[in-house]
Amino acid sequence: MGTSLDRRAVKDAQRATWDALSAGWAEAQEVFERGAGLVTGRLLDLGDVRPGQTVLDVGTGLGEPALTAARRVGRTGRVVATDISPEMLRIARRRAGGLGDVAANIEFVEADVEAQGLSPGAFDVVLSRWGLMFAVDHVAAFAGLRRLLRPGGVLAAAVWGPAEDAPVMALGFASLSASLDLPPAPPDAPGPFSMTDPDVLTCELEAAGFSGVSVLETRVPFAFDSVGAFVAFTRAVTPPFLLDRIRERHGSPDAREAWRAVEAAAARFRTGSGGLYIPSKALCVQASNPGDGG
Repeated sequence: MGTSLDRRAVKDAQRATWDALSAGWAEAQEVFERGAGLVTGRLLDLGDVRPGQTVLDVGTGLGEPALTAARRVGRTGRVVATDISPEMLRIARRRAGGLGDVAANIEFVEADVEAQGLSPGAFDVVLSRWGLMFAVDHVAAFAGLRRLLRPGGVLAAAVWGPAEDAPVMALGFASLSASLDLPPAPPDAPGPFSMTDPDVLTCELEAAGFSGVSVLETRVPFAFDSVGAFVAFTRAVTPPFLLDRIRERHGSPDAREAWRAVEAAAARFRTGSGGLYIPSKALCVQASNPGDGG
């Protein structure tokens, strides 16, 4: 992936966006985790996370898979959870504080996926659930994470498959963008769908020095009680720039006419009971640090 983008501007925009979205994601968390929890379990298994280990979670957001990993490593282990967004981390700390002993072995640190600022070779496992796609330079980001792993340590991460195969994330935003006549994002822009090709992803990981790379397609079962529930989820996690465009076009980000496009697009996923079933593809990555000191 090229690095022609202004990295500082991208990171500043990402931080501001995720801060602004933190409350919405907290609101949507319960329904999202109904499906996303499957991916958390898959990543912990791919990383072989076990008691006593030291684990890093990159792009933890509201605290997953860090909180689940903290339970698995137990009191003798340690989890460091990083994110670019101070507001996301504030909510994650609050969640950890409500989980008793889990809070004792987890630390939350503000850091960018491409600049963790942590000690080399300090971790047995690096986890990331839908966080790596926001890197500006994929290979550099992967190489930086590899250096944080001990020799033989494992990266276990999930990224989204192609937009057309991941409607839980893409459907609402695509519908809104089309209704607002917005152009597609630049192909080199960091974002949810910047790591959708398994072959390219494998090559990037190998270029960063990882070995034993595997990319496994996983069908994630997202379910919603109704079309309205999906619209509410989409509204909660819609980036500020899209809400601003809706406001400019319709006078309010909640204007009914703006969200009819999302309702219409979601209707094809309706089940016989009136709910929605929106399976979406994730790519689950497993890769090892061969420990050559590179």
